[in-house]
Amino acid sequence: MTLTHRGRARGCLLGLAAGDALGRPAENLSPEQIAARWGRLTEIDGGGTDDTEYTIFAASLLARHGHALTPQDVALAYRQEIIPLVDGPMKGAGFSELGAVQALRRGLEPPLTGQWHRHGWSDGLAMRAAPYGIFAAGDPGEAARLVEIDGSVSNAGEGILGGRAVAGAVAAAMTGASPQEVVAAGLAVIPEDSWTARNVNRAREVVLDPAGSGGVAARLHEAVVVRHYPWTDLAPEAVALAFAAYLLGGGEVEESVVVAANLGRDADTTAAIAGALAGAGRGEAAVPDRWARQIGPVEGRCLPVTAGRHVLDVADQLVEGT
Repeated sequence: MTLTHRGRARGCLLGLAAGDALGRPAENLSPEQIAARWGRLTEIDGGGTDDTEYTIFAASLLARHGHALTPQDVALAYRQEIIPLVDGPMKGAGFSELGAVQALRRGLEPPLTGQWHRHGWSDGLAMRAAPYGIFAAGDPGEAARLVEIDGSVSNAGEGILGGRAVAGAVAAAMTGASPQEVVAAGLAVIPEDSWTARNVNRAREVVLDPAGSGGVAARLHEAVVVRHYPWTDLAPEAVALAFAAYLLGGGEVEESVVVAANLGRDADTTAAIAGALAGAGRGEAAVPDRWARQIGPVEGRCLPVTAGRHVLDVADQLVEGT
């Protein structure tokens, strides 16, 4: 069956939302804790988290500005659409986005808004990078350029590189490239000597040596997890685990998402990224029906401006804007 651009776009965002929802209850848990609680986590129970809502927000930026998007456009959208609707502290947002909101409230402008706080290396940009890959399908470099514009408001350094890697990889997946080619495309838009690239390469080595000593999950954690850091939202870690799950799943949506969720750590984000890559490659029909039926319009718990929007409608708008 020949997949259309629309089918891949819908598969990408539906796969992302499904991964977000499946990984949500496993967030911050270890593989051992997940196994003790569920055996193997395979079923969605409820909707997703900020990953899906921020993805919808990012898509809205592209729908309005397209290739002409600027950091000032992104900052203005935060000021007009996010900050006025925040009553007290934000709920469910990543540390980088919380820091950006605080910086914008203080009158700072990008790129300082992504540099002044201590969480520039978070996976907040990577979690919402998929729309840029859809919009610039077949052009990983342009997808990476666009997502960096978004990321300059909330992230810095490795946090931006994580977003570039995911956007570039999705742009390749949208062409039907193989999983290995997709990961290579993500690596091609970031420096070879970056923390993110080193982690992705370490994770890829584990995947290519499934018969190595110890379980795959344990070896992936040994290769990329920073155990002494108090949070699990490091972009170099999350992107590497997501890419590894996508490779281990052979690019199939269900297996890629399930593997990512059961690796734990920032499980909603890693499963969302893996789902976006696999969904872009395999299309909407490849997302399990039992998952797709549970993905409804988002509630706007983190970003009220996104309430009532469905990822499938958002995907259609992205395709219409390309």
